[in-house]
Amino acid sequence: MTPDQIAVIGLILVMFALFAWNKWRYDVVAVIALVALVALDAILGGETSKLVEEPKRVLEGFGHPAVVTVAAVLIISRALRNSGVVDQISRSVMPFTKNQISHILSLSLVVMVLSAFMNNVGALALMLPVALKTAVDRQRSPTILLLPMAFASILGGMMTMIGTPPNIIIASLRAELTGEPAFGLFDFSPVGGLVAIAGLLFIVLVGWRLIPGKSHKKPGMESLFQINDYITEISTPPGCKWIGKTVAEVEKLVGEKMTLFGFIRKDDKVLPPNPDGVIQEGCRYVVKADPVELQALIEEHDLHLSTEMRHRIDSLKEENTGFTEAIVTAGSPLLGRTRTHLRRRSGNTMTLMAVARQNKPIRKQLKEVVFRVGDVLLLHGKTPEMDDTIADLNLLPLAERELKVGTFSRIGLSVAIFAGAIGLSITGFPMTIAFLGAVLAYILCGILPLRDIYREVEWPIIVLLGAMIPVSQAFQSTDCTGLIAESIKGLTSELPSWSMITLVMIVTMCLSDIINNAATAFIMAPIAVGISDTLGLQPDPFLMAVAVGASCAFLTPIGHQCNAMILGPGGYRFGDYWRVGLPLEIVIAILGTPLIVQFWPLLNKMPLK
Repeated sequence: MTPDQIAVIGLILVMFALFAWNKWRYDVVAVIALVALVALDAILGGETSKLVEEPKRVLEGFGHPAVVTVAAVLIISRALRNSGVVDQISRSVMPFTKNQISHILSLSLVVMVLSAFMNNVGALALMLPVALKTAVDRQRSPTILLLPMAFASILGGMMTMIGTPPNIIIASLRAELTGEPAFGLFDFSPVGGLVAIAGLLFIVLVGWRLIPGKSHKKPGMESLFQINDYITEISTPPGCKWIGKTVAEVEKLVGEKMTLFGFIRKDDKVLPPNPDGVIQEGCRYVVKADPVELQALIEEHDLHLSTEMRHRIDSLKEENTGFTEAIVTAGSPLLGRTRTHLRRRSGNTMTLMAVARQNKPIRKQLKEVVFRVGDVLLLHGKTPEMDDTIADLNLLPLAERELKVGTFSRIGLSVAIFAGAIGLSITGFPMTIAFLGAVLAYILCGILPLRDIYREVEWPIIVLLGAMIPVSQAFQSTDCTGLIAESIKGLTSELPSWSMITLVMIVTMCLSDIINNAATAFIMAPIAVGISDTLGLQPDPFLMAVAVGASCAFLTPIGHQCNAMILGPGGYRFGDYWRVGLPLEIVIAILGTPLIVQFWPLLNKMPLK
């Protein structure tokens, strides 16, 4: 191997290790790899090195058509949601939830179809509250609904080019690697569509039964938290140690054991407590405290406890305030942070009442809780401000949503704009420009507020894509793809050609379960084309194998954002995913190869660019 090849392969192995370690977010790892690539290029001789064509051009990846298309698809997803299109679809599901099998099928099918044309995380987020509500209505466990829905959302992304970032990447890389036009919008549909249908049938008929039986017996989940266990009313009788102190001083005194979040006036209205307000005899407060510690606090500070709280909780939900349960998603800035960060980011407009993990409330001091993906937070605050804060923090509210009916003209216009963009792309018009035009049309028609554009773009994935493009190009320019392809050919020379499709697919599956699927696509696509070139075969089947494999992240909750999103609400354990996901991946691997070979023949090798 040449020094350039050693440097690139070493860099990619380190990058894979950092992705799998998950200490730093994937976009940070990608930027580290990009900076390291430029540094290695300088160390190895600059102009004589093949790692970077020109150091000043390494940032051009952020303007790559694949990156722009991914951003446009994310924004269009928001526009479709704003118009009421998705809500109308959700409403139509309700009559099909009476039977357990039809319940799982209807919700999973809707998510799968939506995921083919919009961001799969967004599609799942829209249907998650619907699933939880119908689970309560039908007295079924949400556990048997959420995992099938999450897997269906991933399967749906296989069906079109815009269904998932890996497909967009593969489509774009086809042009760069082979010199042929990029894959079209529906070029993925013959293979991806049939694989998705087969996967859905497996999930609905068999998959959900593989979840441990004890989970099936859980009642429908109306709320993760019993609010009465956390909220009560206290007063300050004569002799109370709080009298004469400010609210801020009392909060410092009790620490994390109790939170004062409501001052009760004489007319029984509840107001946020003033930190500088001096506590007097007979003051009443609504507090949050762990039931185990509450009695000790009352005795220690000479407080008086009121046990009649139902009406007080109801009053808290009035006056433009309320409680909301929200999931910490993979893109939330709260990840790895504590309650202090939540307070700072929310401007003290929200109070964290409790945290649940794997469907069980965490009963310990909240200051010690470090937020993870899938955690469910019980929040209290003023409804308008809280809604905006939840959106800014990239949390997913679980409260029952009112399905918007929307007007026919608004829904019809939204669909027409999207259909127009798809139609233009089918005719050969550049897809990136067509989708950007659709975004502009949504803005001009008032369907998409400007603030939603920046809110809906998943910036970590954009940074990942932009930073990975130069790394992928270095992998190709140093001929690492040829080196790996020759090694594989030597090890598998006795095997039939079609088996290489299966091998590429399985390797991609394994990587996608460990690291980000977009990063997997960037690395595996050049290798797949290199293998096809070495074998003298057409590269398209190998690219399709990468596309299918990159979407098969079913074994772990960290393999895909959709998997992580349902971890808390579904009460799943790590092992529940592979129990269903491993058989599903085996089914896809068995079906995928013959489907790929059928629709994308192995012969007629195309020359590399």
